Amino acid sequence: MIPPPIAEIAALARGRSFPADKPLLDLAQAVPAWPPADALTRHLADAVREPGTARYTPILGRDDLRDALAESLSDAYGGDVTRERVAITAGCNQAFCLALMALASPGDEAILAAPSYFNYQMWLEMLGIAPVYLPFRPERGGVPDPADARARITPRTRAIVLVTPNNPTGAIYPPETIHAFHGLAREAGVALVLDETYRDFLPEDAPSHGLFARPGWEETLVHLYSFSKVYSLTGYRVGALVAAERLLAEVAKAADCVAICAPAIAQEAALFGLQHLAAFRADKRRLVLERVARFRAVFERNTLAYALISAGAFFAYVRHPFAGMPAAAIARRLVEEENVLCLPGSAFGPDQDDYLRFALANIDGDAMATLGDRLEASQG
Repeated sequence: MIPPPIAEIAALARGRSFPADKPLLDLAQAVPAWPPADALTRHLADAVREPGTARYTPILGRDDLRDALAESLSDAYGGDVTRERVAITAGCNQAFCLALMALASPGDEAILAAPSYFNYQMWLEMLGIAPVYLPFRPERGGVPDPADARARITPRTRAIVLVTPNNPTGAIYPPETIHAFHGLAREAGVALVLDETYRDFLPEDAPSHGLFARPGWEETLVHLYSFSKVYSLTGYRVGALVAAERLLAEVAKAADCVAICAPAIAQEAALFGLQHLAAFRADKRRLVLERVARFRAVFERNTLAYALISAGAFFAYVRHPFAGMPAAAIARRLVEEENVLCLPGSAFGPDQDDYLRFALANIDGDAMATLGDRLEASQG
C-alpha cells in the first residue's frame, strides 16, 4: 500500500529554510488559504460554552443539520432529499470509508477513474477491495469515459467512484457524463459513489447534474460532501453522506465503532455555515475561480514547456516536459531548486508519471505568475 503522499512530499521541505526573495510556494495539500468567517468564529466562541457542544450527538448527526443539508441539496439539484437519507460524518474521507464498508467486502471490486484520490485507493486496499482503474483520458480534459467503465464491470464490481470537480485533475464532469455513469451503475446493479466535495467552487453557470430529481435515485446514488473547504473547517472534520436509508443503517453501525459521531462543535459550525454564510460561500467561489483563471493564464506563455491538462475548483493537472523521468523526481527537483511544493502524478494511481498536481487554493492569485516563472526556470 502506498504511504500517505502529503506527508511524504511535505518531508522534502521540512527543515529547509526559504529566502525572503524566493519563499516556498506550497501547492501540495488542498487547504483553503483563507480563515473561517469572522461571524462563524464569534458564533463558535459562544457555542463552545454550551454543554451540548462537548457531548455526543446522534450517530448520523444532528437532526437540524441533516435537515438543513437535505434542504440545501434539494434546492441546488431540484430534487427530493430528506433528513432520513443524510448522515453527517467526521469529514468526507470518513464518508467514503463508511460507504465502502457498507457496499463491499474483501474480494470485491470498485471502479475508480484514473488518476484517483490517493486516500480512496489506500482505503480500498486496506479493506481488501480491488481498485479497478479507468484509463486516464487527457484528450477529454480528464473527464472519464463511461464506455471504459462498462468494459470493466464484472460480477465482483460493487461501486463506480467519481469525484467532480475532480481531485487531482480539477476536471469538472459535464451532467451528461454523470448521467451516463448513473445509468450504467443502475443497469449493472452497483452503486455510483459521487464525491462532490468541491461543488461549492463550480462556475456559477455550471449546470446541475440533477440526479436527486430522478425517481429512485437512492437505489443507486451515494453522494459525498464536505463542509471543510468552503467554510475553511478542514481541522474540524465534518462531511456528509447521502444515500438510501438501508445503506445508512449499515453506515451507522460502522460509524458507532469508529468515531461514534462527527465532532459536535464541527456540526455546529456546519449548520451555521449553511444558515448564515451564503455571501461568504459566494465570495470564496469567486476567489477560487479567479485563481483558476490566473493559473490557466500562466500556460499561455509560449516559453513554458509544461502543459495544462485540466484545471477547476482547487486543482490543476499538468504534464511535465521531462520525458521518461518519474514524477516523484520532478516534484523533488521543484522543491529543491525552485521552492515549489506539489504532488507527483504517481501518487494518484498507475501510469501517471508524466504529470504533477497543483492545489490552487493554497496561494493567492498574485503568486501564480511567480509560479510560472519558477516552472519556466526549472526547464533548464
